[in-house]
Amino acid sequence: MRHPHTRTTRHTRTTRRRVAGALTAGLLCAAGLAGPALAAPVQSPAAPALADGLALTPPMGFNNWNSTHCRADFNESMVKGIADLFVAKGLKDAGYQYVNLDDCWALPQRDADGKLVPDPARFPNGIKAVADYVHSKGLKLGIYTSAGTKTCNSAGFPGALGHEYSDAQQFADWGVDYLKYDNCNNQGVDAEQRYTTMRDALKATGRPIVYSICEWGQNKPWKWASDVGHLWRTTGDISDSWSSMLSILKQNLPLAPYAGPGHWNDPDMLEVGNGGMTDTEYRSHFSLWSVMAAPLLIGTDLRKASQGTLDILDNKEVIAVDQDPLGKQGTDVSSAGGRWIIAKEMRDGSRAVALFNESGTAQRIATTASAVGLPDATAYTLRDLWQHKSYNTAGTIAATVPAHGTVLLRVSADPRWATHPPAAELGLDGSSLLEAGTPATLTSTVTDLGRTPARQVSVSLTGPDGWTVRPSSPATAAALATGSTLRTGWTVTAPAGTPTGSYGLTLQARYLSPAGQRVTSTLSLTASVVVRPPAGTSYLSDLPWLSATSGWGSVERDTSNGESAAGDGHPITLGGTVYAKGLGVHALSDVSFYTGKACSKVSADVGVDDEKGTQGTVTFEIWADGTKVASTGVLTNAMPAQPLTADVTGAQVVRLVVTDAGDGIDSDHADWADARVSC
Repeated sequence: MRHPHTRTTRHTRTTRRRVAGALTAGLLCAAGLAGPALAAPVQSPAAPALADGLALTPPMGFNNWNSTHCRADFNESMVKGIADLFVAKGLKDAGYQYVNLDDCWALPQRDADGKLVPDPARFPNGIKAVADYVHSKGLKLGIYTSAGTKTCNSAGFPGALGHEYSDAQQFADWGVDYLKYDNCNNQGVDAEQRYTTMRDALKATGRPIVYSICEWGQNKPWKWASDVGHLWRTTGDISDSWSSMLSILKQNLPLAPYAGPGHWNDPDMLEVGNGGMTDTEYRSHFSLWSVMAAPLLIGTDLRKASQGTLDILDNKEVIAVDQDPLGKQGTDVSSAGGRWIIAKEMRDGSRAVALFNESGTAQRIATTASAVGLPDATAYTLRDLWQHKSYNTAGTIAATVPAHGTVLLRVSADPRWATHPPAAELGLDGSSLLEAGTPATLTSTVTDLGRTPARQVSVSLTGPDGWTVRPSSPATAAALATGSTLRTGWTVTAPAGTPTGSYGLTLQARYLSPAGQRVTSTLSLTASVVVRPPAGTSYLSDLPWLSATSGWGSVERDTSNGESAAGDGHPITLGGTVYAKGLGVHALSDVSFYTGKACSKVSADVGVDDEKGTQGTVTFEIWADGTKVASTGVLTNAMPAQPLTADVTGAQVVRLVVTDAGDGIDSDHADWADARVSC
């Protein structure tokens, strides 16, 4: 779905979709759209596949929507510029081939013959000229329309419902290679019927066109669309936020059995480079989409992309995971405590393994070669796909993964394992929360995971300029055998007066392999300088937080979530009661506060803000360190505010968490009204 306000009112789209879909087929007939263009629903065979040789690996390319929406800068010049950059920046060589137009490319009215008309201001030479240019670069062109009377944009561009064969022929005549077929203004016509009609229309043109079903997962297309389209959206629209990406991951990941060559689950386009997430989060986004065998459609304006963004998008080793011809989607091995292990079987027998840390603090994530499906072997080759380095392991696959980070590995029962140095796992134990001027004790660990020993091992820990970091125990070892660990104590002091916030720590280990290879392994972590809440009872909205994430927009102090911009909330209102104090969030959200073992109770009135009308379903949770100490059941907008109180005695950190109640994050504006902590 692609409304003009998709990124400013995305969380309200469920309402619009239901309105669009609630109109009956009778209205369709009244509009004069019934007739032979609408085929009867078909039954999917037991093992369906289009078998036309298209999209045998997930499509890779570009779509303009996430970066331009319907703005004037979406035009012929931009599209040609993207094609040029595909070639100049090596993206074509990395496998990207489709340059796809989204909504707003046409005029709002068809011509006298019922044909679609490209907007002459945006595309003065027409779509065929653009397609010819893209083809001249060895690339392919994609286009967009909707399986309804109009597309999703409020300007009312013509959709293809009732015009499937005519529109498909126009696309073919223009040289289009890919069609994204949206779901707005569908007049209540059965989804399988609408999408099957366009499949048949595309086939009738005789041109090979990849067919992308953008039905938002409303009618579970993974169950019926594998002989209709080459890929199908499994969720609502992605937005450029951590919570949106995470929510979509959790919806798409369980659908692995339905994906394969020529028929792919589509968790929507990439947001990498659009600015709403950190580079660490974007690397996770790209890694997770690749291990899920998802289409990789760049959603950022490559004309403005940083080198860091290009380095993510152009990582050929990660792309090879996505494009593996076996076509298996990765599955989760475990996800306890936000420590995700996702394994993908590869055609050569290896496994791609994503160690993904959902949480807001660094965590050790570990598994074994056996657990991810590899056969018994003396040792294995472990390839780090972001560091581009290979090691040997005796079978343990483990890493300390930064907050919101992903370590992506390719592990194989490789007879040449001994040519690689042993893998070393680095870790840092102890609290990374420091009060300025007060020494803190941390313990670094360096563990040999390899089948071979690590020799002449040394370790260092460094902090920001002006910090004191001193070892309190030996920082070297002559050798580490398989499974052995060098533990080093460190005293870390942030200078008095250091402002609260996050600061970088770097742990580095150096060692030699048996063959004399010099290895340097580095782990970048963060320490937070914190202050305890004052004695007595305080409003949480008056205190600094350690971290804050919201599924849409920002976490707001003393207002509701509002829209996407920071500071655009309204008075917190639950069941008609207005609250002067509190926190406004949107699921999925997580706001953490340092309590320094000095506080006893957190309380709030919680619920879905009245600004969402009848929409929104959420659950509220309070966590004390790693333990959930209070929670609600599912709350809806129709329910009054619910009191929620938790005993947090002895906790260093308190987290206020809102989940989406398992049904996606549409309209999930949640309030922690009058949220207080007693210390």
